[in-house]
This record gives sequence, structure tokens and C-alpha cells, in this order.
Amino acid sequence: MMAAKREPAGARHKPAPPLDRSVFVRPIAHRGWHDGAKGRLENTAPAFRAAIAKGYGIECDLQAAEDGTPMVFHDSKLDRLVGGSGSIAAHSPRSLAHLRYRGQDERILSFAQFLELVDGRVPALVEVKRNGRLHPRFLENVARLSAAYKGPVALMSFDRSTVAALGRLAPAIPRGAVIGSRQMLSGLWAGRKKRRETPAASRLLASAPEGIAFYAVNTQLVALARGWMSRRSQDLPLFTWTVRTPRQRARAAKWADAPIFEGYEA
Repeated sequence: MMAAKREPAGARHKPAPPLDRSVFVRPIAHRGWHDGAKGRLENTAPAFRAAIAKGYGIECDLQAAEDGTPMVFHDSKLDRLVGGSGSIAAHSPRSLAHLRYRGQDERILSFAQFLELVDGRVPALVEVKRNGRLHPRFLENVARLSAAYKGPVALMSFDRSTVAALGRLAPAIPRGAVIGSRQMLSGLWAGRKKRRETPAASRLLASAPEGIAFYAVNTQLVALARGWMSRRSQDLPLFTWTVRTPRQRARAAKWADAPIFEGYEA
């Protein structure tokens, strides 16, 4: 058995606290309960208010502004959603505050504004995006705001180093791993058809940092993830995204603890 590699001083951290199932295990509105036809665009205040009114949990995304301020926005570029262009990381929070979503008078929320809006009324699953080189204060700001928040909040990311860093910066906040590698799908589906676990699937799920409190996996991987967790006696909450169709709803109901959904009333 090979000796474990020594970690730099201060690298180890306590496991994240468990995710409170009684609070978080419920339908989670993907980017808020959004519906463009009804004027509720993704990751905007109307979509978040609609989710709160229904008692849904909220999933949202964070991108870094120019100075590292966390902003509630999914894309790395502004062009698809707002009356602006280019990378969100090239704009200051003040500059972003002047922009409006297309066809609306809604602005991009900062993470602080989002937390103030939700005010602990429903749980929030917050995906921390990593696009290229992170601003050095971005994760610190995410951790500080989350730690100061009085309501139920959990942090997650596709990027394993981001999850690990959040564990060091905000050890009291539950953190999770988002799983959904497009590069792995063909191998994973081949393994699923043969009813066995492929090495690629094992590596994908095992790549999460130690101490995570939950998984959030693509709907195509949820059955495989549940089996993988069961074989390892991992009793962690399992969310699945993005649930839209009746078939995906059935898959989520069978294998996941809760769906991260959009396009219907849960």
C-alpha cells in the first residue's frame, strides 16, 4: 500500500456539515421558477419570487464580476440574456447594474442581493461557476456571504478544486459536487446497458473532493450514480438536473432524492 502524500500545512479541512434533508429535499427550481412567456426570466428576481411563493427550493448560478463580486448569472458572456456584450468578468458591478435583461426592466442581481431577496424562506443550492482564471477574491466573497447568511444555503460546483477551496473558506457551509461530463456519456451509457459499472463512471463519481455533503447529477447519470453510491454505502442526498420531460420526471422520482427542474409545476 502506497504511503499517502503529505499535504501542505493548512490544506486539510473538516468535512462539510450534512445537508439537512428536511429542509433541502424538495423540488428545486432550476435558475428560479422561470417562464419567459410569463415574464420570469432565468436567474432573475421574478423567477426567484415565484419559486418562493410555491415553496420550491432555488438553484442559481454565480459568475465573477471584474472585481470578484459574485453575480447571479449563468453564462460567462452577457450576450444571450441582457442588453450588453462580452464577458461578465470584464464588467464592474456598477457597470452590470446599468444593464437590463432583454425586454424587461430587471437587472442582474449580485449574490448579496439574491440572499437578501430569498431571506431564508426557501433553501438555495448555489452553483459556483469557474470560467478560466478565477479572480482571487471571488471564492472568498462567495464564502463570506454564505457564512453570514442566516438561511439554508449550500454551495456546489463542477470544478473539484473550487469545491475543495470552498470547504477551506466556508467550512460550516454544506458543499456538493455537480456531475455531468459530456465526454463520459458514451462510456457511461455503454456500462449502463451492460448493467455494470465502467471504470470511467467510477472515476467520474469518485473525483469529488472528500467531505462533500451531496451530489447533483445529470438526469442521464442518476440511476448509475444511485447504484454507485449504494455499493459504497454513501448515504448522501442525490439531486438530479435538469428535469423537464415526463420521462426525466419518472427517472428523478425513482432514483433521486429531489429534482432540479424547470418547465412545469412540481
